[in-house]
Amino acid sequence: MLKSLSVLKNGGRTIHRELMTDIGLRPRRENRVNCCSKLGIKSRFLTLCAPVIRYISTMAKLETLNFDNLALRSLPIDPNKEIRPRQVSGACFSKVKPIPVKNPVLVAYSASAMELLDLSQEELDRTDFAEYFSGNKLLPRSDPAAHCYCGHQFGYFSGQLGDGATMYLGEVVNKKSERWEIQFKGAGLTPYSRTADGRKVLRSSIREFLCSEAIHHLGIPTTRAGTCITSDSKVIRDIFYDGHPIEERCTIILRIAPTFIRFGSFEIFKPMDPETGRAGPSVGRKDVLVQLLDYTAKTFYPEIWSEYESDKQKVYIEMYKEIIRRTARLVVEWQAVGWCHGVLNTDNMSILGLTIDYVIGY
Repeated sequence: MLKSLSVLKNGGRTIHRELMTDIGLRPRRENRVNCCSKLGIKSRFLTLCAPVIRYISTMAKLETLNFDNLALRSLPIDPNKEIRPRQVSGACFSKVKPIPVKNPVLVAYSASAMELLDLSQEELDRTDFAEYFSGNKLLPRSDPAAHCYCGHQFGYFSGQLGDGATMYLGEVVNKKSERWEIQFKGAGLTPYSRTADGRKVLRSSIREFLCSEAIHHLGIPTTRAGTCITSDSKVIRDIFYDGHPIEERCTIILRIAPTFIRFGSFEIFKPMDPETGRAGPSVGRKDVLVQLLDYTAKTFYPEIWSEYESDKQKVYIEMYKEIIRRTARLVVEWQAVGWCHGVLNTDNMSILGLTIDYVIGY
């Protein structure tokens, strides 16, 4: 770049051979001065703008996001397509579809979070942006699915929980070869919705959006919030649980993380709990457990997998130790800024030591 700036000398009367090559010019010797005089300003402009042009050329459009949905290729998918509350056995994901909302409108986005997906400001300003990030339109090559997991909640095993209002959309591999899973929160019913409606509302979604980005900018590991889209679709919520329900706007958050696999993802194999009488839906399925363990180690702890691949038990033990270390450090970092997770249950704890699930409930 510094070499190219010499084009500014002598009023643009000289030009580097390499710059002329870049723009496809090879003037004859006798015409060189005249040619350079005419092209000096253009050459100077191209030189100064080159980094910007290269950056823009690597950015994606909504239609060309580089999806590579490794989780769905690696882990078993529920063959039952019914979207109703039910136990899901022998699977880690169930295929779903977002339910459209009326008149979606953008509330906020995080440009730095969306840049992880290689999306430029131009894409964020599109008139159909809210249609895509409300779920009214599906992003090409996305493949929505809900994740099956269990959880210990406030000390008791609750059995199957799962993505009751959340949907995996896919995994985007960006220009830095980073893999980012994206998901909707509040996009509608799944087999794990239980008695709820699969929706989130504006007040809770704003809290999740602000908390995610605030914790990130404090330097604490966290999932990210990419977008917040609200709508004219309404749901009923009793905010204070006092018998005075009101209508609230359906709102959808886009969440971004390397993965949303959590402690509870491995509890679907738990035998019957003696206190609660509940068991995981895939108890006894060691084959699925090994699939999930191997996928997690290979994808998110590759250094451990590479070192101990010949001894699977060693892989699992070392991965377990690292998850403990990351989780302990995460809690210390929360305490250092005076922040407390209100529902620190196993269904809300990431296997990567990320802050996850800021706003629980309606």
